[in-house]
Amino acid sequence: MYQASAVLKSTNSVNKNRASAYLVNDILDASPQKLLIKIYDFAIAQSKNKNLEKTNKALMELISALRFDNEEVSEISIGLKKLYEFCQDQMRKNNNEIVVEILTDLRKTWITAFSTL
Repeated sequence: MYQASAVLKSTNSVNKNRASAYLVNDILDASPQKLLIKIYDFAIAQSKNKNLEKTNKALMELISALRFDNEEVSEISIGLKKLYEFCQDQMRKNNNEIVVEILTDLRKTWITAFSTL
């Protein structure tokens, strides 16, 4: 019984390492657009799970990716920053359904924008 358990643990460890390696490669090979969608996917999943800390980390990544280097981009970034901060506030208030809805809508909008490039 002990050997079977040890083999199972070893197999699980190998599978986790393969999955981790795949994920790392997927992230390293991803375009900026694909990475943005992955962050949205993570934020949406974590807000559905009511995980305040992980949702906040994803939102902070989205905020840090914003650009303010010219007037046209800056206006959009200011609006997105306000939405992301609103989402953080709503997560703190346990209103995760609102956060899921906002992030899902933003994700769809980005996918539409990327498809026109």
